[in-house]
Amino acid sequence: MTKNKKHLFLLFFIILLAAFLRFWQLTDIPPSLWPDEAINANTAVRILETKTWQVFYPENQGREGLFFLLISFSFALFGISLWAFKFVPALSGVLTILGQYLFSKELGRHLKLSENQSSLLSLLTSFFLTISFWHINFSRLGFRVILMPLVLVFAFYFLLRGLRTRKIYNFLLAGLVFGLGFYTYTTFRLAVLLLGFILIFWLFIARQENWLKKYLLASVLLLITIGLVAAPIGLYFLQHPQDFISRATGVSVFKQPNPLSSFLKSLGAHLIMFNFVGDFNWRHNFSGFPQLSPLAGIFFLIGLFWTLLQLLRLLKTKNKNPTQWLQISGLLLIFVWFASLLLPSCLTIEGIPHALRSLGVIPIVYFWSGLGAVLLYQKAKNKWLNHPKTIKIISLLILAIMAGSSFILYFIIWSHQPALVDAFTQRFTDVGQELNALPVNVKKYVIQNEGDLPAEVPRFIQKTAQRQEAIYLWPEQAKEIKLEPGDFVFIMNKEIKDLMPIINHYPNGLLHEKERILFYEITK
Repeated sequence: MTKNKKHLFLLFFIILLAAFLRFWQLTDIPPSLWPDEAINANTAVRILETKTWQVFYPENQGREGLFFLLISFSFALFGISLWAFKFVPALSGVLTILGQYLFSKELGRHLKLSENQSSLLSLLTSFFLTISFWHINFSRLGFRVILMPLVLVFAFYFLLRGLRTRKIYNFLLAGLVFGLGFYTYTTFRLAVLLLGFILIFWLFIARQENWLKKYLLASVLLLITIGLVAAPIGLYFLQHPQDFISRATGVSVFKQPNPLSSFLKSLGAHLIMFNFVGDFNWRHNFSGFPQLSPLAGIFFLIGLFWTLLQLLRLLKTKNKNPTQWLQISGLLLIFVWFASLLLPSCLTIEGIPHALRSLGVIPIVYFWSGLGAVLLYQKAKNKWLNHPKTIKIISLLILAIMAGSSFILYFIIWSHQPALVDAFTQRFTDVGQELNALPVNVKKYVIQNEGDLPAEVPRFIQKTAQRQEAIYLWPEQAKEIKLEPGDFVFIMNKEIKDLMPIINHYPNGLLHEKERILFYEITK
């Protein structure tokens, strides 16, 4: 097998592994739907039913619309089901692996790594992202944030490729993909800082390399493409300026008594989350575990410090040649990306460190991990020149252990944690399943005694069974309804006080007590 074919085979294996880790037991792990996921699913159902789509949905603190449009396509193709809902984030996660591979290889070329180094780097970065608990988890959740790394890696792959090849179509593709990013997740807006930095820095490089005019044309076309693609959501925010920052307002460090102290606290928490203490939210992480596995974390630090030392060395060099300026641009891209996409998390104080809001840095974090692994591998090969096969076997064994550990941690340990029952509010899913278990012709009422958002879960669960939606009431409305024998009244938990108005009015009914919920059957 030639080296190129072997490389493609390994990439194909990594993509298959990524698909397995993201699609296997997709409807069973995680065990239930969180209300934020359910409202996303119901929004997609509404798009499918009404044939209308909005670029932005102000409900639930504001949500960009691309994710819901894609889910509506999935529902149209596969039918309304939990699997069809989870299909979109899972597929997005798999495609991100391919994008990570392409982006890492292109960035390696900008750093002037050898072709062998770039090839190994791209395989390792995509492999580490494939087996990442952090990325596996969000690829299996119905949150729109999973689209952000996908858009970022492809947008900057095409941009870097365009800067290297000077082909206009790469700039147009970069603009198209980058423009779509504004429809993915709120924190993507900070990627504008990264794009602006690259375009300005490359004015200098293009001038040195004598293609300034073509570069200016390519940059203008890039920006025009972004503008055209992003125009609808930009127009929406011009007409509804209050929605532009609605999501971040409540958790911003600027709303705290001491904004600077809050920012520094958040910054510190997010800087150590990769190696020491990660997100405590069981939905986002194995509570408190670092976002990176121990070995990936070590590789990450090696890659980070190597790029920092390389950057400082190059900046100190006098009379830099074009190749060195190209390396500097690639190294600065890494650090500006990391800072720009981590900044939104650092500007919030709620739930820190926050793995979800920080997902935009994941391509760079795993680029550093891959780079660190490449550097260690090369050092080992150079030290033990007479034992190349042994080095390869040990390296493959380490990678296999890392993959196996991630599988065990996510699918065997994390998925069976009792804390997930509350983290994903299993009781709301229980309500939906009990509603579906009742005969179709039975009238069903649900008292929204935990607010309106939790009710989105049973609403979607009923839609997956093509059932007529139950009648939803506020607690104060419960005493006003007229019930008949055979009707059922549910509450969203086991707080029996919220059922007492019904029980007192219809004392001969039957109280059904399940593990996590109560419901009442009206009898004669």
